[in-house]
Amino acid sequence: MTFDDILAQVITLLKRQGRVSYRALKRRFDIDDDYIEDLKEEIIHAQRLATDEDGRILVWTGHVEGTTEKASQPDQTTQPPLAQHHQPLQGVPPPSEARTPEAERRQLTVMFCDLVDSTKLSSQLDPEEYREVVRAYQTTCTEVIRRYDGHIAQLLGDGLLIYFGYPQAHEDDAQRAIRTGLGILAAMGDLNQELQQAKGIQLAIRVGIHTGLVVVGEMGGAGRSENLALGEVPNIASRIEGLAAPNTIAVSEATYRLVQGYFVCHALRAQALRGVAEPLNVYRVLTASGAQNRYAGNVGVRSTTRTRHCFL
Repeated sequence: MTFDDILAQVITLLKRQGRVSYRALKRRFDIDDDYIEDLKEEIIHAQRLATDEDGRILVWTGHVEGTTEKASQPDQTTQPPLAQHHQPLQGVPPPSEARTPEAERRQLTVMFCDLVDSTKLSSQLDPEEYREVVRAYQTTCTEVIRRYDGHIAQLLGDGLLIYFGYPQAHEDDAQRAIRTGLGILAAMGDLNQELQQAKGIQLAIRVGIHTGLVVVGEMGGAGRSENLALGEVPNIASRIEGLAAPNTIAVSEATYRLVQGYFVCHALRAQALRGVAEPLNVYRVLTASGAQNRYAGNVGVRSTTRTRHCFL
C-alpha cells in the first residue's frame, strides 16, 4: 500500500476507536518507527486531527467528516447527523431521497482476524513475496466469510474487520461468526501446507469476537466513505483478539451466551481490557458440539480456575 492508503486507513481506524497505540499501528500495517513519525507529522501537525499522549498513543481530536456544515450553507438546521456528501445547488433544496440515511442502531457480532508476527514474517520475505502471502491469506479468509454471509468492513493491513448482522441480519449471527472463525482456522491449515512447500513458512492467526449494540452509518467523505459500526463493541472485539493465543478463537461472555450449547468452550480467567471499566469473562472456542439446538446434549465448559463443568 502507498503512504496515502495507510494514512487513510489509520485515520479511519482512529475515528472509530478514538485512541490507538503506535505499537498497534506498527503491527497492523507492518511499518517501522520512521513511518510512524511520518504519520504523526501528517495527522497531528498537518491535518490537526489527533494529539500524542506520552509518546505511545494517538488520540483523535478531529470531528467526523460530514457532521458539521458551515453556517452559510442552506438547510444547515435540517441536516441529519450524517449529512449527504454532495453539496446541494444554491437555492435548490436537496431531494429527500438524495440524503444519506441516518445511522442505524442494531445488534452486531464483530470479528477481528489478524496475522501473528507479521512484522517478523515481512522481514523474512521479499516485499513482492510478502504481498503474495498476505493476499493468499486474505483470499482464504474471504471465501470462508462469504460462506457464512459475513461482511468484510475493512482490510486493515494484515487484519480483517468482519460484521455479522450487517447489512443482512440473521437470528444466528453469533453462531455464524464462530463457525467462520473455525472455518478460517481449518482453511489456514491447507494454506500453510502450500506455503510450507513453496516458501518454507507457516502463518498463524488470532480471532476475537464480541457481540453488542452498535450504531452503523456512513463515515468519511471526499470519495473515501464506508459504513462502519461505532460504539464499544468493535473496540472490545479488538482487545479480545489481542488476548487470543495463536491459531485460536477468543469470544466474550456476551457472545458465548448466545451460542452456548453449540460449541465446546474453554473458560479463561476474567480479563482486564484496556479502556474497559470492569474485567470481562473470555472463552476460548475449541470446537463445534454437533448439537442441533442449545439444549441437545450436555456440553461442558472447561475452566482454567478449577475443574468444573457447567452443563447447559
